[in-house]
Amino acid sequence: MYLYDSFDQKVVDERVDQFKEQTERYLDGKIADDEFLPLRLQNGLYIQRHAPMLRIAIPYGLLSSRQLNRLADLTDQYDKGYAHFTTRQNVQFNWPALEDVPDILADLAAVQMHAIQTSGNCIRNTTTDQFAGISQNEIADPRPWCELIRQWSTLHPEFAFLPRKFKIAVNASPDSDRAAVRFHDIGLELVHNDTGEIGFRVFVGGGLGRTPLVGQNVREFLPSKHLLTYLDAILRVYNLSGRRDNKFKARIKILVKALGVDAFRDRVEIEWSHLKDGAGTLSDTEIARVARHFVDPEYADLNDADTLLTEQKASYPGFNRWLERNVTKHKRPGYAAVTLSLKKVGNAPGDCTSRQMRAAAQLADDYSLGGLRVSHEQNLILADVRQNHLFDLWEAAKLSGFATPTIGTLTDVICCPGGDYCALANAKSIPIAEAIQVRFDDLDYLFDLGDIDLNISGCMNACGHHHIGNIGILGVDKKGKEFYQVSLGGDSGVNARVGKILGPSFKADEVPAVVDTVIQVYIDNRRPDEAFIDTVERIGIGPFKERVYAKSH
Repeated sequence: MYLYDSFDQKVVDERVDQFKEQTERYLDGKIADDEFLPLRLQNGLYIQRHAPMLRIAIPYGLLSSRQLNRLADLTDQYDKGYAHFTTRQNVQFNWPALEDVPDILADLAAVQMHAIQTSGNCIRNTTTDQFAGISQNEIADPRPWCELIRQWSTLHPEFAFLPRKFKIAVNASPDSDRAAVRFHDIGLELVHNDTGEIGFRVFVGGGLGRTPLVGQNVREFLPSKHLLTYLDAILRVYNLSGRRDNKFKARIKILVKALGVDAFRDRVEIEWSHLKDGAGTLSDTEIARVARHFVDPEYADLNDADTLLTEQKASYPGFNRWLERNVTKHKRPGYAAVTLSLKKVGNAPGDCTSRQMRAAAQLADDYSLGGLRVSHEQNLILADVRQNHLFDLWEAAKLSGFATPTIGTLTDVICCPGGDYCALANAKSIPIAEAIQVRFDDLDYLFDLGDIDLNISGCMNACGHHHIGNIGILGVDKKGKEFYQVSLGGDSGVNARVGKILGPSFKADEVPAVVDTVIQVYIDNRRPDEAFIDTVERIGIGPFKERVYAKSH
């Protein structure tokens, strides 16, 4: 895990002091609302439906137990005893008082955390695979590259006021993509060229919101030393040519679409010609400096605990289910990664109480070398668990509601806070998620259905990534009433695609039955061992649409 040096700490501490003074001046009436807006946004502070919302950065999803304990303390002291983990691997406080935010930021800085650039028209928190560094099939650990991007982008003066927000993600696994890189402003895939050199395949112009688009391949292979100069070139083209007259057309995806990918690539190459091999080129020394923070911990020399696990699975069917859904293979023999579910029925997806945060921190100390990860799916991960400790961890995780064995299933819902909190939302998301979880609260049935991604957003901004859910649900407003539009066939992985809208929207109380009907069509049409997304791709949405609307009218 990256640890701040004196320079990092100074930057964060000075930022806290600056914002404290700015907030005091605003509260004293010396700064107008429109002047305070960009200042608070670049320190992670929104004004939401009921109260300010503070978004705190968790760079590429890595947390220490110490940091999680601090978050727990802050939710008790300044919020309502819980926080919300997001699809961007960040965490949000939903109820802080504006005058308390500088003190919260100061307390965060003491444990090397901040809220810098978690909002505003700037480069946001870089994300990656929650299993980075431990995956069996990754090209290389993507976390050092994420950290280099973080350091390059933090308070970058040239990119502080872009046409719109800007998001970057990095993936290193050739046959899977848990970071959804093709739906980011810039998506980076670690690859090898023909000579074995490590570099990046670069996608630009992906994104969701009002105009969901899959990112375009602008460079098949970028040597790793040129990463930052090439990113500079892309951002310069966007900063100069991106729309600023209409915020709905200001994202880089609109620029790439308007120019065409070839013309956009040509502009980037021209800009890059002034930067390539210049001062921003990464030296081997600099790459090694950052990489030293991500060396493997001192793993014990273990063998896979197959015999022990077989005996435990036979004696405890619940443990067997949990192993199947919540435990992931590790690159080291005798170890595993464990996902702590934040999707227990009755809990808002991604929400975590202060008691749960402290419990997760303790589990990390007891079973995973003191470290945790936050996933795109809004769960927590213990990355380095000994296989012979899995049963004890399962027993402990049950006590805090973390052992729901549904990871990757229909009820492992991705969900934004929606109309319960967000001032932009057209409809509530959390009650819809809960109603679906209750409707499908049958583990045998869920396991038979297999992998299904269900994503819910409360508005077209798509914070719940509904466009790329195998089943997507979008809250819409119809003459002041909440309705929900359903789409099918979205995929955030290597076969990236946007889902297709099923048809007219539904009332809130109709949504669980609609999802049930969709699932029944899948069951009736699937081939042996065929996943939901593959059935949708094979038969199209016609049979689903016909059955759903026959039942609803």
